[in-house]
Amino acid sequence: MFDRTLLERPAVEVAPLLLGAILRVGDVAVRLTEVEAYLGEQDPGSHAFRGKGRRNAVMYGPPGHLYTYFTYGMHVCANVVCSPDGTASGVLLRAGEVIDGVDAARARRVTSRSDADLAKGPARLCVATGITLEDGGTDLAAGRVRLELGEPVGDYATGPRTGVAGAGGTAEYPWRFWLPGDPTVSPYKAHVPKRRS
Repeated sequence: MFDRTLLERPAVEVAPLLLGAILRVGDVAVRLTEVEAYLGEQDPGSHAFRGKGRRNAVMYGPPGHLYTYFTYGMHVCANVVCSPDGTASGVLLRAGEVIDGVDAARARRVTSRSDADLAKGPARLCVATGITLEDGGTDLAAGRVRLELGEPVGDYATGPRTGVAGAGGTAEYPWRFWLPGDPTVSPYKAHVPKRRS
């Protein structure tokens, strides 16, 4: 089931609703176990912090679409766009359990040591499912990448986002949400400021 109205709120409210949701790409399906919220222009960690541009325009569009981006010069990551049309907000899909299409996911992630490792991290999740930059802007109700929202999970944990600093480089927002004890959740890594030479 896909109810777009559930996504018409800020990312910090949408993020816990995505835990346990199913992301389908072709014959591979992932049950989401870890996500992170990004609040657009008011959030220094967001790609929309400095306003709308060509790269982040999808974030300002209607909720329920996929925002993809390239990071570290080699990885694709994916976000669910949320908040009302015209307001940038998104939820990064950090990790999940491959529940359908395990063989296809394994063929894409040949370096995985276990099935729990297949989509353990945002770049791995995209590789395992076959999400590419070209999937950016996809309507998650009717596109190649689909999101199936289920009943909200009962218990979840929150903490600082992985590798992201807050305002002034010191504040940490507890906007990472995950299913505690799930083996597919990625390890937490604190932000490490870049040193100037």
